[in-house]
Amino acid sequence: MMDPARSRQLQELEEVELCVRIWTQSRNELYVSMPFLDVAVSSLTFEADWSRAGLAADGRQVLYGPDFLFSLYERGRVLVNRALLHMLLHCLFCHMYTRGGRDKAYWDLACDIAAEWLIDGLLKPCLRVPPSARRRELYLRIRRDLEQRGGAKKQGQVTSATGTPSARETALTAQRIYKILKKMDLDERRMSQLAAEFRVDGHDLWEQGDPQASLPRQNMWQDNREKVQTAMEAMGGEDPGGGEPLLDTLRVENRERYDYRRFLRKFSVLREEVQVDPDSFDYAYYAYGLSLYGNMPLMEPLESREISRIEEFAIVIDTSMSCSGELILRFLEETYDVLSESESYFRRICIHIIQCDDQVRADTVIRDREELRGYMEEFQIQGYGGTDFRPAFAYVTGLKKSGKAPRLRGLIYFTDGKGIYPVQAPPYDAAFVFVESLFSDEGVPPWAMKVVLEEEQIMEYKGRAEQ
Repeated sequence: MMDPARSRQLQELEEVELCVRIWTQSRNELYVSMPFLDVAVSSLTFEADWSRAGLAADGRQVLYGPDFLFSLYERGRVLVNRALLHMLLHCLFCHMYTRGGRDKAYWDLACDIAAEWLIDGLLKPCLRVPPSARRRELYLRIRRDLEQRGGAKKQGQVTSATGTPSARETALTAQRIYKILKKMDLDERRMSQLAAEFRVDGHDLWEQGDPQASLPRQNMWQDNREKVQTAMEAMGGEDPGGGEPLLDTLRVENRERYDYRRFLRKFSVLREEVQVDPDSFDYAYYAYGLSLYGNMPLMEPLESREISRIEEFAIVIDTSMSCSGELILRFLEETYDVLSESESYFRRICIHIIQCDDQVRADTVIRDREELRGYMEEFQIQGYGGTDFRPAFAYVTGLKKSGKAPRLRGLIYFTDGKGIYPVQAPPYDAAFVFVESLFSDEGVPPWAMKVVLEEEQIMEYKGRAEQ
């Protein structure tokens, strides 16, 4: 007679093998219907979790309860396909990595709605389930809200330098849906109804693990997302299966994100710094010297090395009536966040923080991150006049020519863009940083760099700091 424990192990092994066949079949159906998902759909592995009564994905693998998967498959292969694509979309759009300080219940619901809306819009037989009346009603309400917002932007003559108009105005990203849901101020009963309607997988794995350890996976999915967009665009009009909303959302998500650390490196300088360089000698000779002579290596590492870091630049803040004081403060906090990392700057730095509306109102020189923190704690806006960018450029150019800022590499202007621009390029790099919902870039000269950030994104700083 077979040992009961052994019998149970064999039974579980058979069930796992059957589950793998189900997942493989589902993955193949998605690939055949949507070849552009090739790399993305192959990036997830599957692992049985007997304690789980559902599905969950953490960006690396799908954890599933075998009994739940069997019941889902019995109800229809289409439901398995939809569940796999639902989790894949969470990964592609990095929903598990981008909550920040948002309310978890609303964020989870927004992510599920974003994924299901895209799936419902794909006219593929392997995914087709007629949407319920509750879904159709919510989709219509969200659509109307986005169209009204798009109409308001047109009336304000606000244009964008990135993305197509359709993607900018109508793509349903999780961030946009979250904002709409918060404005709806749902009661507990309505939240429960919508959560039950759109929930496909659990999000408990999203909050686990070290955020730093998840960065490689996040980068992998960002790369996968760009590959999916490239593949869809290469297909052109060959795919009649309703993939336009997905492509629009990909274009929005793949816009150049506001990576302030990488952006600030445009203003870095290459300079020699006193620091042991572990790459300046051959380890083989070094170890050989130690083994041969005891304590006398044949080579010593260099005590200095050339490194590219931030040393001196200017931040100009538009203090006219059109710029929010809270947004300005969050922008400065982002700067502090970058400078808090030692690899971003030299030991001695010089940052000019200039307040300017139609004239230069103040110039505060910051030499370390502690001074910047003190400046932010006592920050007060000076100005509230019109907007003219020329005085700030003339002032900074004068600092450089007079020798007061000899190593200055660039100027960053935080503004809504509604002002008078200088005609001639300055003798240093210049960039205008805009808030997406407020800016106008019609008059930006061709010699200036542009960075567009979302208001919600920069306001997330407080949430990230609290975490």
